Amino acid sequence: MLYEHAGNQKLRCNLCNHRCVIPEGGKGLCGVRLNEEGILYTLVWGKAIAAHVDPIEKKPLNHFLPGSLSYSIATSGCNFRCSFCQNWSISQSPREENKIGGQMIKPAELIENALHSNCESISYTYTEPTIFFEYAYDTGKLAREKNIKNVFVSNGYMTPECLDEAGDFLDAANIDLKSFTDSFYRKMCGGRLDPVCESIKKIKKQGIWLELTTLLIPQKNDSIQELHEMAQFIAEEVGKDTPWHISRYHPAYRYNDSKSTPAETIHKAREIGLEAGLEYVYVGNIGGDAGEDTYCPECKTKLIDRNLFNISENRIRNGRCPVCNKKISGVWK
Repeated sequence: MLYEHAGNQKLRCNLCNHRCVIPEGGKGLCGVRLNEEGILYTLVWGKAIAAHVDPIEKKPLNHFLPGSLSYSIATSGCNFRCSFCQNWSISQSPREENKIGGQMIKPAELIENALHSNCESISYTYTEPTIFFEYAYDTGKLAREKNIKNVFVSNGYMTPECLDEAGDFLDAANIDLKSFTDSFYRKMCGGRLDPVCESIKKIKKQGIWLELTTLLIPQKNDSIQELHEMAQFIAEEVGKDTPWHISRYHPAYRYNDSKSTPAETIHKAREIGLEAGLEYVYVGNIGGDAGEDTYCPECKTKLIDRNLFNISENRIRNGRCPVCNKKISGVWK
């Protein structure tokens, strides 16, 4: 899907914002899209490298069917090369090892597995769902027929054309807003900031339920100024009702010379988000923290008790606070 001829036997892939121009016999930056005799082929359709049952809170999504299970799948590959990637062994293998792993699980079988596991959604996650879009698209359309929701956990680097196609099946997305500086994206991820911001705004306008996540890395994307700018962008250009998850970093992959993010940094970032007017700002990767819970932005009543991915109580009724009756943004049962 989503490619065009670019002359001299080259093809331009319009799936993500790299818009790779791929020569005959070559692959895109993701390592999983091949130009063979003027046709662009996906090398990962049906090749699931991971398939697990997760709580929806692990995505993380706190306002989308809380307490439900999500059948979570991925293929090899990614269109970013984040030096701090938590899933680098599967995301970077096509590019670094010229290796595409996984076992064939066709869309219909994924649907069966999800139903058998009592999952209310299918999440396209762990690696970047944009690079296995055709697999997600075919699965998502079938899932809709069975009243199963579809979720993207993504870096947000898809093109507007891709998001238009995703509107046919996508119900929710968590987008990584990794930083609010273009230099971070270029140096640490191999991408750019602006396309991610545009994707975030477009997803919101499409009516797809949206939550954002920022992994705070010490001395890389945790300055007070940057956090203020990020919170202001979310509040003014995305929506104050957009949940923002601020997660604690732990050393991984090639960027392992940094220490884990101090808890006080996460708490300060949450304060900044709330001061900017955001209604739902969450602490991530710190179990038992009060910042994991959902509060009514009007009367401050605690609505959902969480500890990491576990919910002990959900007081939301018909999408509203039981005390002041304020509508709580989200997708509720």
